[in-house]
Amino acid sequence: MQRQKRVLYARLKVPPAINQFTNTLPKQHALTLFTLLDKYKPESRTEKAKRLKAKAEAVAAKTAPKDETRPNVVKYGINHVTSLIESKEAKLVLLAHDVDPIELVLWLPALCRKVGVPYAIVKGKARLGRVVGKKTATVLALTTVNKEDDKQLEALQNISKDQFNNNADFRKQWGGGLLGKKSIAAMKKKTKAASALQAQPQ
Repeated sequence: MQRQKRVLYARLKVPPAINQFTNTLPKQHALTLFTLLDKYKPESRTEKAKRLKAKAEAVAAKTAPKDETRPNVVKYGINHVTSLIESKEAKLVLLAHDVDPIELVLWLPALCRKVGVPYAIVKGKARLGRVVGKKTATVLALTTVNKEDDKQLEALQNISKDQFNNNADFRKQWGGGLLGKKSIAAMKKKTKAASALQAQPQ
């Protein structure tokens, strides 16, 4: 069934809104991106419990906690990320190219362009899932980073804007319509036969 689905996607004409998910972030930029994301993995349950316990103990002892701010982490979850985009808190949004059904994230690129939030399409929902400790993740968002990573985030934002937000060409491009090897060979055979027939003297 997976092969049949892949073949159908190649044969049928694919609308631009769906075809844009075939245009993913290049390998060198994706490597930089995931290196940055690994620094901001969400807290595990034990880490969060320790942090909250230390904060509660400090409050009970009436001493101010050492660090009241939450750690900078990657945000995930379709509803959470959507609210971050709408409130313009998201600095960079990452979408997986192989979400199934695609309707879950089909409208997010348009929302990001409307609000002016940089977004990028990357290969593999499982790859995004590993960042947040899940099997798969459809969408991730970066809201804040440490000062030493500001330049790296800014560079990724500019790359995303150039390739996705401000690139109208691939948003208008239809996909699919690719024939298989047998069909191409049959068409060539028919064309050759037709040209040979025309070349014959009448």
